[in-house]
Amino acid sequence: MIQRIQTLFLVIVALMAGVLPFIFSLWINGDGVEFFAKNELWISIVFYASAVLAVISIFMYKNRQNQFVVNRLNMILNLFLLGFFVYRSLSLSGETIVSEKGIGMLIPVFSIVFLVLANRAIKKDEDLVKSVDRLR
Repeated sequence: MIQRIQTLFLVIVALMAGVLPFIFSLWINGDGVEFFAKNELWISIVFYASAVLAVISIFMYKNRQNQFVVNRLNMILNLFLLGFFVYRSLSLSGETIVSEKGIGMLIPVFSIVFLVLANRAIKKDEDLVKSVDRLR
């Protein structure tokens, strides 16, 4: 059932992870050079992996437990990326020339929020199916 609310949340995560890091800058160096996800290979791979996991999770609607697990893996991947961004932002602030943090650093935070909302909706669906099975 693709028309469920968690599908909307997962599409938002896929779009945020697959498109936004390449549009919005992650940070701006002291030289004024904007840094995007496409400037470093492993950051773009992690963002693309997060988008692919969200798309895979959309099409796993028949197996809710596996969909839940894939979303958790995606959350762990986004937490790893967020940890790197926090480390990077803390190391940026000690420069002699002040650099700016970009709005792109918040993309993993928003992705995690939408993944949690999707998992909550999946859990509600699973509980509903279990309650209906109990009535039979």
